[in-house]
Amino acid sequence: MVRPEQTSATRSAEHLQAQLGVSFKDIANLKQALYHRSYLNEADEDVESNERLEFLGDAVLGLIISGKLYKDYPAMTEGQLSQVRAILVRWDALAGAAERIDLGQYLVLGRGEEMSGGRERPSNLAGALEALIGAAFIDSGMKLASQIVIELLKPELEEIQASGFTVDSKSELQHLAQTQYHEIPQYTLISSEGPDHAKQFTVEVSVGDQVMGRGQGRNKKQAELNAARQALETLAATGS
Repeated sequence: MVRPEQTSATRSAEHLQAQLGVSFKDIANLKQALYHRSYLNEADEDVESNERLEFLGDAVLGLIISGKLYKDYPAMTEGQLSQVRAILVRWDALAGAAERIDLGQYLVLGRGEEMSGGRERPSNLAGALEALIGAAFIDSGMKLASQIVIELLKPELEEIQASGFTVDSKSELQHLAQTQYHEIPQYTLISSEGPDHAKQFTVEVSVGDQVMGRGQGRNKKQAELNAARQALETLAATGS
């Protein structure tokens, strides 16, 4: 007998496949990418979470992006390639891409995770997107995986191209923090002072539990950029 959970998960996978405009040889591969670990203890069926596919998808994603940058931009140095790749594969970029296709609605979650907002949680969205890439690779190899990656990250690729491949201080700090500390910088608004036409924002940036920099600006974005710049100077002075 087909259980309701199995039917629902299969339907979700089929809808997602249609939305992506791709065709999996075996829909079970795509369905596997949608199982969050929170569902396992509640499942009546024998299922595996999407975590192993997430692991694979992370590696496949990095290879696809590296190959595209290497091929399309031969004038970029190794350092530039690394920085741009880091921007494209970081979790906030992946979560944003997942939000654009409303990937959260397709996830198969446990009741607790569902009630606590798991469909909107960035870590769940980014992980599911990596699992989706891994599933495409398992199903049909690099061709299908590349098709999905390039399409889903098209806005980020176009934005970086339009910027002339300049890496701002926030992106540089994020790359450094993830590479050396395995942490994502956190920005905190400390104050907002002055009249509406001339406000002055003050922001602190932390890596882990350590405040690394403080910046001011006429808007939050500028204050964050200045805070990140100070953090980079602090790290450079300490030899990190």
